[in-house]
Amino acid sequence: MDIGPGWIRRPLLGFDTETTGVDVTGDRVVTAALVHRVPGVSTDVRTWLIDPGVEIPEEAAAIHGITTEHARAHGQQPAAALEEIAAELARHLAQGVPVVAYNAAFDLSLLDHELVRHGLPTLPDRLGHSVGPVIDPLVIDRWKDRFRPGKRRLGDLSEVYGIMSDGDLHTAEVDVLATLDLLAALVARYPELDETHLIELHQSQAGAHAAWADGFNSWRVEQGLEGPGASRVWPVQAAS
Repeated sequence: MDIGPGWIRRPLLGFDTETTGVDVTGDRVVTAALVHRVPGVSTDVRTWLIDPGVEIPEEAAAIHGITTEHARAHGQQPAAALEEIAAELARHLAQGVPVVAYNAAFDLSLLDHELVRHGLPTLPDRLGHSVGPVIDPLVIDRWKDRFRPGKRRLGDLSEVYGIMSDGDLHTAEVDVLATLDLLAALVARYPELDETHLIELHQSQAGAHAAWADGFNSWRVEQGLEGPGASRVWPVQAAS
């Protein structure tokens, strides 16, 4: 597939997960969605509900609405579902279709750790190289509108860019559809994005994310905050 300029008019694969928490090394996938969109032609949605094999904390269930009991009663076993998800991602990436994910480093890193946990090949294993091309509207917004005040959650950016969602955010498929719409709005505001080869855009996002992480971590030090801070690695913090 041609991944040069004009990519916004070609196939895209949106990806999102809802999880048991925010630790990419230890938390588990509860729901996932992949949305294959050919702009102006078709949008195909595939979703998974997974029994993560651990208790889903109440605070996580309050966000995405999936309780431990519901996941156990209706969810797929994790290894089978994770294999399906990873196989679809790898198949499209191998064809040059970019993966579009909001805060991609979270979802792709957590998936990588989940695959290792269940003895399955990671995305780099399947591809034979690092994961890409990836497009992350959060990274792009931080990069292109660096000094805009306010939070940058998906709901916040949806307001900034006038994105309307047909459903509640924090449902994986709704979040993916909003993310794809947000990407289109970003390209409309910053047309140079669509004029950039996807490999170059991927590399620019990696650099932009690292610069943001450096600034964020410096701010944390100034505030006297403890903890590891933000990783400079994007889009995947590889599992060992």
